[in-house]
Amino acid sequence: MQEIELKFLVPESRLKGLMRQTHVKSSQVTQLAAHYYDTPDQQLAQAGIGLRIRKEGDTWVQTIKAGGDGIAARLEHNAVLGNEQVQTMLDNSELMPDLTIYEDTPIAAALADFKLKKLAKNLTRLYVTDVERTTRLLTESNENETDNCIEMAYDQGEIIHGTDDSLRKAIQEIEFELVSGDLDFLFTTAKTWCKRYKLCLSTVTKAENGGLLINGQKHSPAVNANLSQLQIDKDSSAPAFIRVVVHNCLLQILPNSSAIVAGSIDDDHILQLRIGIDRLRTALKAFADFSDEINPEWLPILKQTATLLSDYYQLAYINAQIEPELQACGAPAVDWTTDIENIKITPINTLQANDFQITLLELIAFTMSDPSIEPQTDQLACDKLTKVLSKQYKKCLKTNKQADEVSVTELVSNDVDLDVNTDIADNDQPESELLDQLRDLRYISEFSTPLLSKKKAKKKTKRWLKRLIKAQKALEQLNDNNQYQQFYELKSTTDANALYGAGWFTAILTDDQSHIDARLAKFADSSTFW
Repeated sequence: MQEIELKFLVPESRLKGLMRQTHVKSSQVTQLAAHYYDTPDQQLAQAGIGLRIRKEGDTWVQTIKAGGDGIAARLEHNAVLGNEQVQTMLDNSELMPDLTIYEDTPIAAALADFKLKKLAKNLTRLYVTDVERTTRLLTESNENETDNCIEMAYDQGEIIHGTDDSLRKAIQEIEFELVSGDLDFLFTTAKTWCKRYKLCLSTVTKAENGGLLINGQKHSPAVNANLSQLQIDKDSSAPAFIRVVVHNCLLQILPNSSAIVAGSIDDDHILQLRIGIDRLRTALKAFADFSDEINPEWLPILKQTATLLSDYYQLAYINAQIEPELQACGAPAVDWTTDIENIKITPINTLQANDFQITLLELIAFTMSDPSIEPQTDQLACDKLTKVLSKQYKKCLKTNKQADEVSVTELVSNDVDLDVNTDIADNDQPESELLDQLRDLRYISEFSTPLLSKKKAKKKTKRWLKRLIKAQKALEQLNDNNQYQQFYELKSTTDANALYGAGWFTAILTDDQSHIDARLAKFADSSTFW
């Protein structure tokens, strides 16, 4: 069967209020003791599979979870085990899963890459969980005279290392699982609770948290865009296409967002989340007329979130990366700690905002909705993509000509009136506009390639994309260096040591133009793939 579930982290400030709603008369409290299994090198985890034996009240259940959409839906298979059999294995310290029960079941495909006998021999208990689960059913009658039903489960407890019980990780989360009825009821309910208790979406499973514990990690590594997961049929309708694209963006956004709301301050999580949001914004703008279900309110919220993340990331990157590089070259030290601390809205604050979390829920619901009921379901995506690409490509060429009229010397010598409230990233120069357009063209091209790239022209497509990306990255580096120069210039008004950095980046900017011109010329001279 397929499990459709939304998981949230609970902020401490809203915990008491949430507990009053979870612990009502109709609630049931169950102690869950679970043993999680994998090979010593975690082959199952790497394949996205979780395997456990759990005591649920008086019953022992073996569960495997795998596959799904990577966001809210997963394949799940449960098998009740005999209590006497389990007790005997426990007494002999031999409690192990039985993999033979998965033959001829829907879950078998997820295990197809494994030799089950060999896998069974290599399984070991890596960690256990000790959780108190409070469940409550939320129901509503619908037009079909069948009840919409959701199981709400609040889990509180800990994960314990399989061989060292001094190593533990706390669990405090709430889940909403669709038991029966309409998917809309799940998302409507989740949004209500999210608004009331400031819940934050999390894609981190207990199995993933267990893996982090045994590996001595607090958070999983940052997730980059993965275009190989962009599975689009050649005959996709426009509504189906945009749903697949948004889903692909969410596969990058949600894991990085989950890490940040769980406490990560890793620059890579912030960077990859911002890139994921940029890709999503590009898709929603470029393919706005591919679906009638796209909410125009999503874009301003995503833009605000990306801007706030960028404000923090730029200073954090300067402090962690640029400063050590400059000091290695003999620059005097510049302390950016106070500047970072003075940023009122940190990444975790940004992502905890209700409007962002609600937007994520609506985007997930959009990807899971049925595209075939839309009026445009008879329009093929490939018929519309060529126009979108051509329009964006012409924009880039036009802006490139305008950018030729502005020299780097002029860009550097422009007087910039900056104060503590200035967004240094804002830049109305043609170079900045061209960078945005090239970035959009890159993302649109990457989304479109599976449909428009012909087998015989794969080399041509690859070459064109390579030249586009090189031009974009060259201009991106110019844009970054310009921003660093402005940061150091502003900082020098209160710290003379920053003059070294300001001068350093001024010199770099002067040398950048010839490299950029060459990249842009190659891109402009390339024939398109569509």
